[in-house]
Amino acid sequence: MEKSPQREMIGIEGKVLLDTLRRLHRKKAVDNIIKLVRKTHPADLAWVFRSLNPQEQKDIFQIVAQTEIVAEFLSELDEGIMVELVEGFSPRFLAKVVSNMSPDDAADFLEALPNQVAVEIQTHMATADRIEVEELLKYHPETAGGLMSPDFMYLDEELTVEEAIRKVQKRSEDKEMVFYLYITHGDGQLAGVLSLRELILQPMHRQLKNIMNTKVISVTTDTDQTEVAHLVSQYNLLALPVVDATFKLVGIITVDDVIDVIRQEETEDFLHMAGAGKDEEILLKPLHLKIFFRAPWLFASWIGGIAAMYIITSFQAELQKVLVLASFIPIIAGMGGNIATQSSTIVVRSLATGRINVGNFFSIIGKEFLVGVVMGGCFGLLLGFLAHFEYASPGYLGLVVGLSIFFVMTMAATVGTLVPLVLKRLNIDAAIATGPFITTTTDILGVFLFLTVARVLLDL
Repeated sequence: MEKSPQREMIGIEGKVLLDTLRRLHRKKAVDNIIKLVRKTHPADLAWVFRSLNPQEQKDIFQIVAQTEIVAEFLSELDEGIMVELVEGFSPRFLAKVVSNMSPDDAADFLEALPNQVAVEIQTHMATADRIEVEELLKYHPETAGGLMSPDFMYLDEELTVEEAIRKVQKRSEDKEMVFYLYITHGDGQLAGVLSLRELILQPMHRQLKNIMNTKVISVTTDTDQTEVAHLVSQYNLLALPVVDATFKLVGIITVDDVIDVIRQEETEDFLHMAGAGKDEEILLKPLHLKIFFRAPWLFASWIGGIAAMYIITSFQAELQKVLVLASFIPIIAGMGGNIATQSSTIVVRSLATGRINVGNFFSIIGKEFLVGVVMGGCFGLLLGFLAHFEYASPGYLGLVVGLSIFFVMTMAATVGTLVPLVLKRLNIDAAIATGPFITTTTDILGVFLFLTVARVLLDL
Protein backbone atom coordinates (compact mmCIF):
# COMPACT_ATOMS: atom_id res chain seq x y z
CA MET A 1 0.00 0.00 0.00
CA GLU A 2 1.38 3.43 -0.92
CA LYS A 3 1.70 5.74 2.07
CA SER A 4 0.57 9.31 2.44
CA PRO A 5 3.26 11.85 1.49
CA GLN A 6 2.92 13.61 4.87
CA ARG A 7 6.11 13.93 6.89
CA GLU A 8 6.31 11.26 9.56
CA MET A 9 6.78 12.33 13.15
CA ILE A 10 9.92 11.52 15.11
CA GLY A 11 11.51 12.39 18.42
CA ILE A 12 10.03 15.12 20.57
CA GLU A 13 7.08 15.72 18.22
CA GLY A 14 5.90 12.19 18.89
CA LYS A 15 6.16 12.77 22.64
CA VAL A 16 4.11 15.97 22.31
CA LEU A 17 1.44 14.06 20.35
CA LEU A 18 1.32 11.34 23.00
CA ASP A 19 0.97 13.84 25.86
CA THR A 20 -1.68 15.83 23.97
CA LEU A 21 -3.71 12.73 23.18
CA ARG A 22 -3.61 11.59 26.82
CA ARG A 23 -4.62 15.04 28.08
CA LEU A 24 -7.56 15.24 25.67
CA HIS A 25 -8.60 11.70 26.62
CA ARG A 26 -8.64 12.60 30.33
CA LYS A 27 -10.83 15.63 29.54
CA LYS A 28 -13.07 13.50 27.30
CA ALA A 29 -12.61 16.10 24.56
CA VAL A 30 -13.92 13.92 21.70
CA ASP A 31 -14.20 16.70 19.10
CA ASN A 32 -10.63 17.84 19.76
CA ILE A 33 -9.35 14.27 19.52
CA ILE A 34 -11.08 13.86 16.14
CA LYS A 35 -9.43 17.08 14.88
CA LEU A 36 -6.03 15.90 16.14
CA VAL A 37 -6.46 12.45 14.60
CA ARG A 38 -7.36 13.91 11.20
CA LYS A 39 -4.23 16.10 11.24
CA THR A 40 -1.92 13.23 12.23
CA HIS A 41 -0.27 10.74 9.91
CA PRO A 42 -1.70 7.25 10.59
CA ALA A 43 1.85 5.88 11.07
CA ASP A 44 2.49 8.47 13.82
CA LEU A 45 -0.83 7.64 15.46
CA ALA A 46 0.08 3.94 15.40
CA TRP A 47 3.45 4.74 16.97
CA VAL A 48 1.72 6.64 19.78
CA PHE A 49 -0.73 3.79 20.39
CA ARG A 50 2.12 1.50 21.44
CA SER A 51 2.70 3.76 24.44
CA LEU A 52 -0.94 3.98 25.57
CA ASN A 53 -2.38 1.63 28.16
CA PRO A 54 -5.09 -0.85 27.02
CA GLN A 55 -7.99 1.28 28.27
CA GLU A 56 -6.67 4.42 26.58
CA GLN A 57 -6.21 2.47 23.35
CA LYS A 58 -9.79 1.20 23.35
CA ASP A 59 -11.31 4.58 24.22
CA ILE A 60 -9.34 6.52 21.62
CA PHE A 61 -9.88 3.89 18.93
CA GLN A 62 -13.65 4.29 19.42
CA ILE A 63 -13.08 7.89 18.33
CA VAL A 64 -10.65 7.04 15.51
CA ALA A 65 -13.29 4.62 14.16
CA GLN A 66 -15.52 7.64 13.49
CA THR A 67 -12.98 9.14 11.07
CA GLU A 68 -12.06 8.35 7.48
CA ILE A 69 -8.48 7.33 8.40
CA VAL A 70 -9.50 4.24 10.39
CA ALA A 71 -8.63 1.81 7.57
CA GLU A 72 -5.14 3.20 7.00
CA PHE A 73 -4.59 3.47 10.76
CA LEU A 74 -5.39 -0.22 11.31
CA SER A 75 -2.98 -1.12 8.50
CA GLU A 76 -0.17 0.60 10.42
CA LEU A 77 -0.82 -1.09 13.78
CA ASP A 78 1.00 -4.05 15.30
CA GLU A 79 -1.04 -7.19 14.82
CA GLY A 80 -1.59 -7.84 18.53
CA ILE A 81 -2.93 -4.33 19.21
CA MET A 82 -5.07 -4.36 16.07
CA VAL A 83 -6.88 -7.59 16.95
CA GLU A 84 -7.71 -6.36 20.46
CA LEU A 85 -8.99 -2.99 19.23
CA VAL A 86 -11.54 -4.37 16.76
CA GLU A 87 -13.12 -6.71 19.30
CA GLY A 88 -16.72 -5.66 19.85
CA PHE A 89 -17.16 -3.94 16.50
CA SER A 90 -19.83 -5.36 14.23
CA PRO A 91 -18.80 -7.44 11.17
CA ARG A 92 -20.77 -5.02 8.98
CA PHE A 93 -18.72 -2.04 10.20
CA LEU A 94 -15.43 -3.95 9.86
CA ALA A 95 -16.42 -4.98 6.33
CA LYS A 96 -16.65 -1.28 5.40
CA VAL A 97 -13.23 -0.67 6.95
CA VAL A 98 -11.67 -3.61 5.12
CA SER A 99 -13.15 -2.43 1.81
CA ASN A 100 -11.28 0.86 2.23
CA MET A 101 -7.93 -0.90 2.68
CA SER A 102 -5.64 -1.91 -0.14
CA PRO A 103 -6.27 -5.61 -0.97
CA ASP A 104 -2.94 -6.82 0.47
CA ASP A 105 -3.51 -4.95 3.76
CA ALA A 106 -7.11 -6.22 3.86
CA ALA A 107 -5.87 -9.80 3.47
CA ASP A 108 -3.32 -9.29 6.28
CA PHE A 109 -6.04 -7.85 8.50
CA LEU A 110 -8.41 -10.78 7.94
CA GLU A 111 -5.55 -13.26 8.34
CA ALA A 112 -4.84 -11.87 11.81
CA LEU A 113 -8.44 -12.25 13.03
CA PRO A 114 -10.03 -15.47 14.31
CA ASN A 115 -11.27 -17.47 11.34
CA GLN A 116 -14.95 -17.28 12.27
CA VAL A 117 -14.81 -13.48 12.61
CA ALA A 118 -12.94 -13.12 9.30
CA VAL A 119 -15.51 -15.24 7.46
CA GLU A 120 -18.38 -13.22 8.90
CA ILE A 121 -16.73 -9.96 7.82
CA GLN A 122 -16.31 -11.30 4.28
CA THR A 123 -20.03 -12.06 4.02
CA HIS A 124 -20.75 -8.32 4.40
CA MET A 125 -18.21 -7.20 1.79
CA ALA A 126 -19.07 -6.26 -1.79
CA THR A 127 -18.66 -9.21 -4.16
CA ALA A 128 -15.75 -7.69 -6.11
CA ASP A 129 -13.84 -6.75 -2.94
CA ARG A 130 -14.48 -10.15 -1.37
CA ILE A 131 -13.26 -12.07 -4.41
CA GLU A 132 -10.13 -9.92 -4.61
CA VAL A 133 -9.25 -10.51 -0.96
CA GLU A 134 -10.12 -14.23 -1.08
CA GLU A 135 -7.66 -14.64 -3.96
CA LEU A 136 -4.88 -13.25 -1.77
CA LEU A 137 -5.92 -15.34 1.25
CA LYS A 138 -5.25 -18.50 -0.78
CA TYR A 139 -1.53 -17.82 -0.49
CA HIS A 140 0.67 -18.24 2.57
CA PRO A 141 1.15 -14.77 4.16
CA GLU A 142 4.96 -15.15 4.06
CA THR A 143 5.12 -15.79 0.31
CA ALA A 144 5.06 -13.42 -2.67
CA GLY A 145 1.39 -14.32 -3.24
CA GLY A 146 0.54 -13.23 0.30
CA LEU A 147 2.45 -9.95 -0.05
CA MET A 148 1.36 -8.87 -3.52
CA SER A 149 -1.27 -6.32 -4.47
CA PRO A 150 -3.58 -7.11 -7.42
CA ASP A 151 -4.07 -3.38 -8.13
CA PHE A 152 -1.32 -2.75 -10.66
CA MET A 153 -0.91 -1.16 -14.06
CA TYR A 154 -0.34 -3.40 -17.07
CA LEU A 155 -0.46 -2.72 -20.81
CA ASP A 156 -0.75 -4.99 -23.84
CA GLU A 157 2.37 -5.14 -25.98
CA GLU A 158 0.39 -4.28 -29.15
CA LEU A 159 -0.52 -0.82 -27.89
CA THR A 160 1.22 2.24 -29.31
CA VAL A 161 2.89 4.79 -27.02
CA GLU A 162 0.03 7.22 -27.58
CA GLU A 163 -2.60 4.61 -26.65
CA ALA A 164 -0.57 3.56 -23.63
CA ILE A 165 -0.28 7.13 -22.31
CA ARG A 166 -4.04 7.63 -22.64
CA LYS A 167 -4.65 4.39 -20.77
CA VAL A 168 -2.26 5.36 -17.99
CA GLN A 169 -3.92 8.76 -17.63
CA LYS A 170 -7.32 7.11 -17.42
CA ARG A 171 -6.62 4.17 -15.12
CA SER A 172 -3.55 4.93 -12.99
CA GLU A 173 -5.26 6.78 -10.13
CA ASP A 174 -6.25 3.65 -8.16
CA LYS A 175 -3.21 1.56 -9.10
CA GLU A 176 -0.04 0.75 -7.16
CA MET A 177 3.39 1.97 -8.30
CA VAL A 178 2.80 3.28 -11.83
CA PHE A 179 6.50 4.16 -12.12
CA TYR A 180 6.85 0.68 -13.63
CA LEU A 181 4.51 -0.31 -16.46
CA TYR A 182 4.33 -4.06 -16.98
CA ILE A 183 3.75 -5.23 -20.52
CA THR A 184 1.75 -8.40 -21.23
CA HIS A 185 0.89 -10.55 -24.22
CA GLY A 186 -1.56 -13.37 -24.92
CA ASP A 187 -3.62 -14.25 -21.85
CA GLY A 188 -1.89 -11.75 -19.56
CA GLN A 189 1.56 -13.37 -19.63
CA LEU A 190 4.37 -11.08 -18.50
CA ALA A 191 6.40 -9.97 -21.53
CA GLY A 192 8.38 -6.94 -20.41
CA VAL A 193 8.58 -3.77 -18.38
CA LEU A 194 8.81 -0.08 -19.17
CA SER A 195 9.32 2.88 -16.89
CA LEU A 196 6.93 5.79 -17.08
CA ARG A 197 9.83 8.06 -18.05
CA GLU A 198 10.84 5.78 -20.92
CA LEU A 199 7.26 5.71 -22.17
CA ILE A 200 6.77 9.46 -22.45
CA LEU A 201 10.14 9.94 -24.20
CA GLN A 202 9.27 7.56 -27.05
CA PRO A 203 7.66 8.53 -30.42
CA MET A 204 3.86 8.25 -30.22
CA HIS A 205 3.52 5.76 -33.09
CA ARG A 206 5.89 3.09 -31.72
CA GLN A 207 4.44 -0.12 -30.28
CA LEU A 208 5.29 -1.13 -26.71
CA LYS A 209 6.69 -4.49 -27.82
CA ASN A 210 9.41 -2.65 -29.72
CA ILE A 211 10.58 -0.49 -26.81
CA MET A 212 9.97 -2.61 -23.70
CA ASN A 213 12.70 -4.26 -21.66
CA THR A 214 12.18 -8.03 -21.92
CA LYS A 215 14.62 -8.86 -19.10
CA VAL A 216 12.15 -8.63 -16.24
CA ILE A 217 13.05 -9.72 -12.72
CA SER A 218 9.97 -11.48 -11.35
CA VAL A 219 8.92 -13.98 -8.68
CA THR A 220 6.26 -16.67 -8.51
CA THR A 221 3.38 -16.67 -6.06
CA ASP A 222 5.06 -19.28 -3.84
CA THR A 223 8.43 -17.49 -3.57
CA ASP A 224 9.41 -17.00 0.08
CA GLN A 225 9.27 -13.42 1.36
CA THR A 226 12.96 -13.55 2.31
CA GLU A 227 13.90 -14.16 -1.32
CA VAL A 228 11.57 -11.34 -2.39
CA ALA A 229 13.29 -8.93 0.00
CA HIS A 230 16.70 -10.08 -1.23
CA LEU A 231 15.82 -9.40 -4.88
CA VAL A 232 14.37 -5.95 -4.19
CA SER A 233 17.42 -5.04 -2.12
CA GLN A 234 19.96 -6.45 -4.57
CA TYR A 235 18.52 -4.80 -7.69
CA ASN A 236 17.22 -1.59 -6.02
CA LEU A 237 13.67 -2.12 -7.27
CA LEU A 238 10.61 -0.08 -6.32
CA ALA A 239 8.29 -2.96 -7.21
CA LEU A 240 8.52 -6.61 -8.20
CA PRO A 241 6.03 -8.41 -10.49
CA VAL A 242 4.47 -11.69 -9.35
CA VAL A 243 3.49 -14.41 -11.82
CA ASP A 244 1.67 -17.73 -11.49
CA ALA A 245 2.70 -21.14 -12.83
CA THR A 246 1.71 -20.14 -16.39
CA PHE A 247 3.76 -16.90 -16.15
CA LYS A 248 0.55 -14.87 -16.02
CA LEU A 249 1.01 -11.55 -14.23
CA VAL A 250 -1.16 -11.68 -11.09
CA GLY A 251 0.20 -8.89 -8.88
CA ILE A 252 3.09 -6.72 -7.79
CA ILE A 253 4.97 -6.30 -4.51
CA THR A 254 5.87 -2.71 -3.67
CA VAL A 255 8.95 -1.59 -1.78
CA ASP A 256 6.99 -0.47 1.32
CA ASP A 257 5.78 -4.04 1.82
CA VAL A 258 9.34 -5.32 1.37
CA ILE A 259 10.61 -2.91 4.05
CA ASP A 260 8.08 -4.46 6.43
CA VAL A 261 9.38 -7.93 5.51
CA ILE A 262 13.00 -6.93 6.09
CA ARG A 263 12.11 -5.47 9.48
CA GLN A 264 10.15 -8.60 10.40
CA GLU A 265 12.92 -10.99 9.31
CA GLU A 266 15.61 -9.01 11.13
CA THR A 267 13.48 -8.89 14.29
CA GLU A 268 12.91 -12.65 14.16
CA ASP A 269 16.64 -13.30 13.69
CA PHE A 270 17.53 -10.97 16.53
CA LEU A 271 15.03 -12.63 18.89
CA HIS A 272 16.28 -16.05 17.81
CA MET A 273 19.86 -15.06 18.54
CA ALA A 274 18.86 -13.74 21.96
CA GLY A 275 17.00 -16.96 22.73
CA ALA A 276 13.59 -15.26 23.03
CA GLY A 277 11.68 -17.19 20.35
CA LYS A 278 10.84 -15.36 17.13
CA ASP A 279 7.55 -13.55 17.73
CA GLU A 280 8.26 -9.86 17.12
CA GLU A 281 5.27 -8.88 19.27
CA ILE A 282 6.45 -10.82 22.31
CA LEU A 283 6.36 -7.70 24.51
CA LEU A 284 2.62 -7.43 23.85
CA LYS A 285 1.91 -11.05 24.80
CA PRO A 286 0.35 -12.13 28.12
CA LEU A 287 2.76 -13.20 30.87
CA HIS A 288 2.18 -16.95 30.43
CA LEU A 289 2.95 -16.76 26.69
CA LYS A 290 6.15 -14.79 27.30
CA ILE A 291 7.27 -17.51 29.71
CA PHE A 292 6.23 -20.25 27.27
CA PHE A 293 8.28 -18.73 24.42
CA ARG A 294 11.42 -18.01 26.45
CA ALA A 295 11.57 -20.91 28.90
CA PRO A 296 12.81 -23.58 26.40
CA TRP A 297 15.84 -21.46 25.47
CA LEU A 298 16.64 -20.80 29.12
CA PHE A 299 16.21 -24.50 29.84
CA ALA A 300 18.90 -25.19 27.21
CA SER A 301 21.23 -22.83 29.08
CA TRP A 302 20.32 -24.52 32.35
CA ILE A 303 21.22 -27.92 30.90
CA GLY A 304 24.54 -26.46 29.73
CA GLY A 305 25.22 -25.09 33.20
CA ILE A 306 24.49 -28.48 34.77
CA ALA A 307 26.89 -30.13 32.29
CA ALA A 308 29.62 -27.58 33.11
CA MET A 309 29.01 -28.19 36.83
CA TYR A 310 29.57 -31.93 36.40
CA ILE A 311 32.73 -31.30 34.38
CA ILE A 312 34.12 -29.04 37.11
CA THR A 313 33.14 -31.62 39.74
CA SER A 314 35.02 -34.34 37.85
CA PHE A 315 38.16 -32.17 38.14
CA GLN A 316 37.58 -31.49 41.83
CA ALA A 317 40.81 -33.19 42.93
CA GLU A 318 42.89 -31.04 40.57
CA LEU A 319 41.11 -27.85 41.68
CA GLN A 320 41.75 -28.66 45.34
CA LYS A 321 45.47 -29.01 44.63
CA VAL A 322 45.64 -25.74 42.68
CA LEU A 323 42.71 -23.68 43.94
CA VAL A 324 43.69 -20.66 41.85
CA LEU A 325 42.57 -22.52 38.69
CA ALA A 326 38.94 -21.87 39.67
CA SER A 327 39.42 -18.10 39.44
CA PHE A 328 40.22 -18.36 35.72
CA ILE A 329 37.13 -20.40 34.75
CA PRO A 330 34.78 -17.37 34.30
CA ILE A 331 37.14 -15.42 32.02
CA ILE A 332 37.99 -18.46 29.87
CA ALA A 333 34.33 -19.42 29.46
CA GLY A 334 33.37 -15.78 28.87
CA MET A 335 36.00 -15.12 26.19
CA GLY A 336 35.02 -18.31 24.38
CA GLY A 337 31.33 -17.45 24.50
CA ASN A 338 31.92 -13.89 23.30
CA ILE A 339 34.02 -14.74 20.25
CA ALA A 340 31.61 -17.58 19.35
CA THR A 341 28.67 -15.17 19.48
CA GLN A 342 30.58 -12.65 17.35
CA SER A 343 31.40 -15.24 14.68
CA SER A 344 27.93 -16.75 14.58
CA THR A 345 26.23 -13.34 14.45
CA ILE A 346 28.45 -12.22 11.56
CA VAL A 347 27.77 -15.44 9.65
CA VAL A 348 24.00 -15.40 10.28
CA ARG A 349 23.74 -11.77 9.18
CA SER A 350 25.90 -12.37 6.10
CA LEU A 351 23.78 -15.37 5.12
CA ALA A 352 20.60 -13.34 5.54
CA THR A 353 21.85 -10.50 3.33
CA GLY A 354 23.32 -12.83 0.71
CA ARG A 355 26.89 -11.58 1.20
CA ILE A 356 28.10 -15.14 1.73
CA ASN A 357 26.71 -18.53 0.78
CA VAL A 358 27.31 -22.10 1.90
CA GLY A 359 29.23 -22.74 -1.32
CA ASN A 360 32.18 -20.96 0.35
CA PHE A 361 31.89 -23.29 3.34
CA PHE A 362 35.58 -24.07 3.92
CA SER A 363 36.80 -20.57 3.02
CA ILE A 364 34.50 -18.94 5.59
CA ILE A 365 35.42 -21.41 8.32
CA GLY A 366 39.12 -20.98 7.51
CA LYS A 367 38.94 -17.20 7.85
CA GLU A 368 37.13 -17.31 11.20
CA PHE A 369 39.54 -20.03 12.38
CA LEU A 370 42.43 -17.63 11.70
CA VAL A 371 40.58 -14.89 13.57
CA GLY A 372 40.30 -17.27 16.53
CA VAL A 373 44.01 -18.15 16.29
CA VAL A 374 45.15 -14.50 16.25
CA MET A 375 42.73 -13.27 18.92
CA GLY A 376 43.34 -16.36 21.05
CA GLY A 377 47.10 -15.86 20.75
CA CYS A 378 46.91 -12.19 21.76
CA PHE A 379 44.60 -12.65 24.74
CA GLY A 380 46.39 -15.88 25.68
CA LEU A 381 49.70 -14.00 25.97
CA LEU A 382 48.12 -11.20 27.99
CA LEU A 383 46.32 -13.50 30.43
CA GLY A 384 49.30 -15.90 30.57
CA PHE A 385 51.67 -13.11 31.63
CA LEU A 386 49.14 -11.86 34.18
CA ALA A 387 48.75 -15.34 35.68
CA HIS A 388 52.51 -15.91 35.73
CA PHE A 389 53.39 -12.68 37.56
CA GLU A 390 50.32 -12.56 39.78
CA TYR A 391 50.57 -16.16 40.98
CA ALA A 392 54.13 -17.39 41.50
CA SER A 393 53.11 -21.01 42.08
CA PRO A 394 52.69 -23.35 40.32
CA GLY A 395 55.34 -22.38 37.77
CA TYR A 396 53.44 -23.45 34.66
CA LEU A 397 50.18 -21.67 35.56
CA GLY A 398 50.81 -18.84 33.07
CA LEU A 399 51.41 -21.36 30.29
CA VAL A 400 48.27 -23.29 31.22
CA VAL A 401 46.08 -20.20 31.21
CA GLY A 402 47.62 -18.80 28.01
CA LEU A 403 47.27 -22.06 26.07
CA SER A 404 43.74 -22.56 27.37
CA ILE A 405 42.61 -19.13 26.19
CA PHE A 406 44.26 -19.81 22.82
CA PHE A 407 42.60 -23.20 22.34
CA VAL A 408 39.20 -22.11 23.66
CA MET A 409 38.95 -18.96 21.51
CA THR A 410 40.12 -20.80 18.40
CA MET A 411 37.62 -23.59 19.03
CA ALA A 412 34.80 -21.16 19.84
CA ALA A 413 35.31 -19.04 16.70
CA THR A 414 35.30 -22.20 14.59
CA VAL A 415 32.18 -23.64 16.23
CA GLY A 416 30.39 -20.27 16.05
CA THR A 417 31.03 -20.22 12.30
CA LEU A 418 30.49 -23.91 11.59
CA VAL A 419 27.10 -24.40 13.22
CA PRO A 420 25.14 -21.68 11.30
CA LEU A 421 26.67 -22.85 8.00
CA VAL A 422 25.73 -26.48 8.67
CA LEU A 423 22.18 -25.49 9.66
CA LYS A 424 21.86 -23.37 6.53
CA ARG A 425 23.00 -26.30 4.38
CA LEU A 426 20.32 -28.42 6.09
CA ASN A 427 17.71 -25.71 5.31
CA ILE A 428 17.25 -24.89 8.98
CA ASP A 429 17.05 -21.26 10.15
CA ALA A 430 20.66 -20.35 10.95
CA ALA A 431 19.59 -17.78 13.55
CA ILE A 432 18.69 -20.52 16.04
CA ALA A 433 22.40 -21.43 16.18
CA THR A 434 23.31 -18.34 18.14
CA GLY A 435 22.46 -17.17 21.62
CA PRO A 436 22.01 -19.92 24.22
CA PHE A 437 22.94 -22.80 21.89
CA ILE A 438 26.37 -21.50 20.85
CA THR A 439 27.34 -19.92 24.17
CA THR A 440 26.30 -22.97 26.19
CA THR A 441 28.25 -25.30 23.88
CA THR A 442 31.39 -23.19 24.02
CA ASP A 443 31.12 -22.78 27.81
CA ILE A 444 31.07 -26.56 28.27
CA LEU A 445 33.92 -27.19 25.83
CA GLY A 446 35.90 -24.23 27.20
CA VAL A 447 35.80 -25.42 30.80
CA PHE A 448 36.66 -28.96 29.71
CA LEU A 449 39.64 -27.80 27.61
CA PHE A 450 40.98 -25.54 30.35
CA LEU A 451 40.88 -28.18 33.06
CA THR A 452 42.29 -30.84 30.72
CA VAL A 453 45.27 -28.62 29.81
CA ALA A 454 45.82 -27.89 33.52
CA ARG A 455 45.75 -31.58 34.38
CA VAL A 456 48.34 -32.42 31.68
CA LEU A 457 50.77 -29.53 32.11
CA LEU A 458 50.63 -29.29 35.90
CA ASP A 459 50.80 -33.07 36.25
CA LEU A 460 47.83 -33.15 38.60
